[in-house]
Amino acid sequence: MLLRDCFVLPYLEEEKKLVLSYGPCQFPTLGFIVERYWQVQAHEPEEFWTISCFYSAESGDASFSWLRGRLFDYLSAAVIYEMCIEEPTATVCQVTGQESRKYPPHPLNTVELQKRASRYFRMSSEQTMKVAEELYQAGYMSYPRTETDFFSENTDLKGITGQQVRHPQWGPYAERLLNPEENLWRNPSNGGHDDKAHPPIHPTRFSEGEPGWTNDHKNIYELVVRHFLACVSQPAIGYGTHATIDIAGEQFSAHGLMIIAKNYLEVYRFDSWGASTIPKFEVGQQFIPTRLTLDSGTTMPPPLLSEADLISLMDQAGIGTDATMHDHIKKCLDRRYATKDAHTRFCPTNLGEALVMGYDDMGYELWKPYLRAMMEKDMKAVSEGSKSKAQILHTSLQQMRHCFLDAKMQKEKLLESMGLFFERTQSGEHRQVGENVSPCNACGVSNLALKRKPDGKYMVGCLNFPQCRNVVWLPGAILEAAVTTEVCSSCRPGPVFKIRFKFRRAEIPLQYSSDYTGCVGGCDDILKDIINVCGSAFVNTGGGARGPRGSGNGNLNRVRTCPTCGNSGHQPCECTLRRTQLPQPPDHQPNNLARSPGGEEILCLCQEACTLLTANTEANRGRKFYRCHSRLCDFFKWEEDQQPMQRVPEAEQRHGQNRMGRKKSTHRADVANTANLQGSRTHRGIAGDGRFVSATGETSQSGRCFRCGDPTHWANACPSRGL
Repeated sequence: MLLRDCFVLPYLEEEKKLVLSYGPCQFPTLGFIVERYWQVQAHEPEEFWTISCFYSAESGDASFSWLRGRLFDYLSAAVIYEMCIEEPTATVCQVTGQESRKYPPHPLNTVELQKRASRYFRMSSEQTMKVAEELYQAGYMSYPRTETDFFSENTDLKGITGQQVRHPQWGPYAERLLNPEENLWRNPSNGGHDDKAHPPIHPTRFSEGEPGWTNDHKNIYELVVRHFLACVSQPAIGYGTHATIDIAGEQFSAHGLMIIAKNYLEVYRFDSWGASTIPKFEVGQQFIPTRLTLDSGTTMPPPLLSEADLISLMDQAGIGTDATMHDHIKKCLDRRYATKDAHTRFCPTNLGEALVMGYDDMGYELWKPYLRAMMEKDMKAVSEGSKSKAQILHTSLQQMRHCFLDAKMQKEKLLESMGLFFERTQSGEHRQVGENVSPCNACGVSNLALKRKPDGKYMVGCLNFPQCRNVVWLPGAILEAAVTTEVCSSCRPGPVFKIRFKFRRAEIPLQYSSDYTGCVGGCDDILKDIINVCGSAFVNTGGGARGPRGSGNGNLNRVRTCPTCGNSGHQPCECTLRRTQLPQPPDHQPNNLARSPGGEEILCLCQEACTLLTANTEANRGRKFYRCHSRLCDFFKWEEDQQPMQRVPEAEQRHGQNRMGRKKSTHRADVANTANLQGSRTHRGIAGDGRFVSATGETSQSGRCFRCGDPTHWANACPSRGL
């Protein structure tokens, strides 16, 4: 009800009574689907190279695989390949051969029935159980809801086999099974599972197909009969040959298999055992390969979960029982948490992904199977008598109550994740957050929207997250923010709606109002200035299970490279490409251009007059400083200083400390400037003497750059340093 009231969900238009809920079985089922989807999305294709060897002879063909597998470095692979080309003679190093067997499956239980019907006939688990139940009710097969996968000694297996002798398709094989001379009969294997209630699934009545049967009924009946006949049959027998060759020090191997007796494979048409023969090789034999190539390929992500894969994961994790697994899968589909394609592979919807993300952010991992698996284990203990019902019921209720109360307190995290995918309703909570700001200039398929993080910081992020991780971090001094209907006339792609901000008065420069309406498209110098003075809401966004977060359009974030050409080593104002794109400056000059006590203009690195501003940070509140009026360079200078020095980004100030505990600058600004930004009296006094400071914190007597000889800066502030 919370989500239906706060968000515009397209699914509700199709079914007004759609229920959105958490369930300890359905949600881990959804979690498996989402987790595999995230793995697919996070995969980054990587090219690799491998050497393939093929040899053709009169007695057969052999395809050899490189024992190194594959290399991800082309130069290394190419060098090894050239060595093989120069000495292509192959020498047989080892030849082995032995008999191998492929055993028939265990007797059929419910989980295997669902998995195999999905794999062989692409039937859903729900439809499989529905058809199996109808066949059971009609008396053609045993009870389909069972965990048992072995037959008891009292079961008349040969009597069940004898019922199928009349069938035109598998009847002749059933007759051979009962003939001792054929030596096909084998007592079925024991799968190790017994629910002590029902036998494995097997046919109970002969039929060649009833008039009212659909294709699904025929397929399920055929699967049950063939599976039973297979599990009482001898395994398939083959002879495998393995040959290893050496070419220029590189080893390759080939494998061949010759089937001697198919046995159960004759009746179980759903299973196969690929047969391939290779020429007869002898140790020491030499030959020239017919084909030796260097092939390239690309790594592939894991496939989306099929229904058989999903059932296997649920069975391993103890989610549900063999009789209820299909219900949990169906519930995920009915509630529009996931979709299933024609190949029975599952993909989460935006709703399903948002729900999993929200519960994951709460920290409980309620989308994982741990809670339900523990409950299933406890209930099994009750059935075995090792625990009491009252004890388990009390513990489970306390766990669920605690999770519910905690999730209720952290509902904002669920709302945050939902806000990444869906629009908020006008009556929803925090309706000012989540509204579209502009089209996304990164993916081009969705919009950027105003969002609020759990820590209260604001950002503008793409609604196509996590496929697109475009983000703009806003000033950290924002108290409230809301998207307006006012459109910026200069930013593209449009429309770019302006945002109304309410700043914390004590955290922004005095010359700016605490109420301000600005544009995040990159044209707003006031927002840039507030970020430069006060900092942004930017945090380290290193990659995780879902992949690294992008830097967004970067217009409001500090950069280490030139925003015009993307190269480092020079200021934006020094970029040749930028100079050709800059508009002509206006004839008038602003009123707050700075001048020295002697009346001379203070010039920045762009050789333009600076602006005099007032800092509002806690350490430097009230101090005046000079900076570039056009914001094209990083020039910075305190008013009380006599020498101009460049401003150091805050991220660079935190790079490290020397042995004396003084922080060192790693780019163009010197230590004195770093200390000035932090309000250090000691370093401020050194800088005030008009001398430059070295990277060790000692004052320089020459006051001249040893790189270029310029007396206006020292070496660690030299513009040619990064070239």
